[in-house]
Amino acid sequence: MSDRWMIRTNTYGNCNCATNCGCQFNLPSTHGFCQFVEGGHIEEGYFNDTSLSGLNWAFIMIWPGEIAEGNGKQLVIIDERADSDQRDALTKIVQGEAGEPGSNHFSVFGSTCSDVLDALYLPIEYEIDIEARTARLKIPGLIDTVGSPLINEFDGEEFHIALARTAGSFEFTYAELGQGTATVTGPLAMELDKTYAQFCTLHYDQDGLVKDV
Repeated sequence: MSDRWMIRTNTYGNCNCATNCGCQFNLPSTHGFCQFVEGGHIEEGYFNDTSLSGLNWAFIMIWPGEIAEGNGKQLVIIDERADSDQRDALTKIVQGEAGEPGSNHFSVFGSTCSDVLDALYLPIEYEIDIEARTARLKIPGLIDTVGSPLINEFDGEEFHIALARTAGSFEFTYAELGQGTATVTGPLAMELDKTYAQFCTLHYDQDGLVKDV
């Protein structure tokens, strides 16, 4: 019997691209390589009989060139509050080892990583307001990233951009866009300064993206 699972997670991600991130606009990456940090809070979720609701997660990924060229490095961090069954289940999902291959962004990104570091189980501080385009993801000694709205350089007011993906997406159907600043230390260190950020709900099950109506 195959695994049955679902997660609905409010998610913030920050990469090194400009606002027209190649992943979302079908373009090459801004700098010819990708660095990416992301985290989320699971509002509702399960893996077979194991509840995942209320847990936080994060990952760090670095690719030396374009994502499609592979050779990426991946580090997954799971909420230290998770018990052993929850840790195993959520690690499997976030490392892209659950569900149909290529059916969600965890699976797609995971398939391009040749170096998967051992998952860590740490305290994850996380808060997000998708509509306001604000977020904070902090894992002491490893990740500190803050998301905020873009600012219109002409008048100093918030500049609103959002993406609606009605077809062809394996990640989300709607995302607010903003900017993020991040300091990541450890084996996949990076520094991001007011680069691409997205704020969205990811809703997946074992078959892929769940399109809410």
